[in-house]
Amino acid sequence: MFNFLGLVVAIAISMVGCQSLPTLTAQNAPVATTVKLSGWGASPAEQKLLTGVLRDFEAQHPTIKVKYEQIADQYMDVMKTRLVGDAAPDVFYLDALEAPFLMSQNVLEPLDGYIKPEFELTDFEPTLLDTFKYRATIYGLPKDYSTLALFYNKQAFANAGLENPPQTWEELRAYAKKLTIDANKDGRIDQYGFGENPELARQVYQIKAYGGQVVDRESRAAFAEQARLQGLQSVVDQYRNERSSAQKSDVGTNSGSEMFGQGKAAMVIEGNWAIPYLRDTYPKLDFATAEIPTINGQRSTMLFTVAYVMNKQSKHKPEAWELIKYLTGKEGMQKWTGTGFALPTRRSVATNLGYDQDNLRSSLVAGVNYGIPWQVGKYPAAIMNNFDNQFVSALLGEQPLPQAMQRAQTQANQLIQALD
Repeated sequence: MFNFLGLVVAIAISMVGCQSLPTLTAQNAPVATTVKLSGWGASPAEQKLLTGVLRDFEAQHPTIKVKYEQIADQYMDVMKTRLVGDAAPDVFYLDALEAPFLMSQNVLEPLDGYIKPEFELTDFEPTLLDTFKYRATIYGLPKDYSTLALFYNKQAFANAGLENPPQTWEELRAYAKKLTIDANKDGRIDQYGFGENPELARQVYQIKAYGGQVVDRESRAAFAEQARLQGLQSVVDQYRNERSSAQKSDVGTNSGSEMFGQGKAAMVIEGNWAIPYLRDTYPKLDFATAEIPTINGQRSTMLFTVAYVMNKQSKHKPEAWELIKYLTGKEGMQKWTGTGFALPTRRSVATNLGYDQDNLRSSLVAGVNYGIPWQVGKYPAAIMNNFDNQFVSALLGEQPLPQAMQRAQTQANQLIQALD
């Protein structure tokens, strides 16, 4: 079924917790069909929210019971193993990054036959919906999304005499110099102007802004063309020559959001997930958001999204569809996204919640119109791991950027050839 070449064998499945949502039963009532739903770990607040949404679904569908399973570690390895063994749940989360491979393997149920006109498919953001199409067939319905936006410290801006967020990447670099502080003049930076994330998921728009691509039509790595590396070179130059940017590891933090919250970077590029984290963890932090500055005259950002998909081997497909329909319908989606943990993929829900007018989220919502879906072909691990390793090497000055990217591309394609 899969072309894993043994990679799936012996995958460790650990820390899997199950919870069954309580359902009311009555004498002579029909026996409820149990639909199994799997997703990855989340914060306690998000888990509580999901439990509430599923209980609402059960209340409206008394003949369907949902058994939710949280897979805390190695989620996709677990799901692939279970799909191979015909032991996968009826419905499960599927990240856009992993979707191209699973959609090509004939293990997901096509949803076109279940979708009715009254479901209002046109209400979904088109780019998000298209992310889960394969050969013109819909295999998943996106449950939520986030883009990336520029987060900036308003007090740090005021201290540096900066009134508005940067509009271009060149301006961002100039701002970062002004915002970088070495209070004791001893070479130890107290505050960097910009928190850099060198992972491919945060660098795709730097490649595409200069006409480059990450993968070709055959899912092979294609990011090493030297003429298209200006954006990545700008990142390296800022980090190495201007010393106005830092990675999370440089300042002893675990994420860009933490770096920003602790005041170790005055600007970072993060997603919607950073808003509740910063508000809860750093309640005194005065920050704002803006769209990512233009690069080479182009507006761009990333689109991260997750869909509900149905197992093709499910024995309860009508009930599984009812669950997917509710969770991605207007009512279920509004309940799920109403607290701000995630952004709704339906335009009508976004309008009802007013996120396009929200001071912190409007920049994120604007990005859905021009964002780049986070997908890099059928073999994302080979692409990501080799890019990340070699780009960090270039960032640290261990090798020139063109050499690093050529090595990353060659090694990725060698691995893909073995997998394909």
